[in-house]
Order: sequence, then structure tokens, then C-alpha cells
Amino acid sequence: MLKFTCLCGQVRVEVAKRPDFINECNCTLCRKSGARWAYLHPSEVNIEGATGGYSRTDKDDPAAEIHFCGRCGSTTHFTLTKSAKAKFGDVQTGVNMALADERDLAGIELRYPDGLAWSGGSDFGYVRAPRVIGQSQASQ
Repeated sequence: MLKFTCLCGQVRVEVAKRPDFINECNCTLCRKSGARWAYLHPSEVNIEGATGGYSRTDKDDPAAEIHFCGRCGSTTHFTLTKSAKAKFGDVQTGVNMALADERDLAGIELRYPDGLAWSGGSDFGYVRAPRVIGQSQASQ
């Protein structure tokens, strides 16, 4: 189990297992929210504390609502919107692993999807090769 908080400690996050990988996406939303996402089933995530929410207004049907601490502003997680849940079910929560101590993430692959160029229809392209957290760049 991994446990971490927002900057001020008001929002506490627990995930039941280490993720297989983490995405550091370059899309506008991910860059501006400062997130490195792990994708987990909602049953594997516990969030305590009050958060605010935001869904993109530049998309006709946004799939995610970003949550953040109302006191310090740290992005904590995302949930699927009602529309996305109706289409896919409540199958995914994103957790901002940038809040975790990087030592706790050692050995997890960090991927760099090209969300900026993603059409939304198929798999991501990538802007650079993945790395494994905790390993030097030279050894990868």
C-alpha cells in the first residue's frame, strides 16, 4: 500500500497496490495540473479530505474530472465524469503519483505519452522512451 498527501496534508491518498506504470502526459490538462498519473480501479483508491473539482470546458464531452486540494491547490486525483461512467462504467481513477515520495516508486516504469497529439481514438504515441524510476538514465 502507498500513502501520501497533498502539500498541506488536508487530502490523504491511499492506493492498495503499486501501479504497473505511471504516465507523465504532455497534454495541456496534465501539464498544467502537474500530474503523473497512475490508473487504478476505484476500489483500489481511498481519498480522504475535501477536494474541489474541474472538468475541461474546451471539450464537448470531457471524460475526467480533476480533483485538487482546496487549501494548497495540489492536484490529487481524477474521477470519470458521469458521461464517461455511463459509457464505460466506473472503471478508473487516476492518482497523481507526483505527490508520492519517489523512493516509494522505485522500479515503476514512467511513460511519456504524447497526449497533445492524441486523437482520442487509439493508443498513445510517445514523445520519448520510458524510464524506470530510481534507475539512472545511463543504465536504461
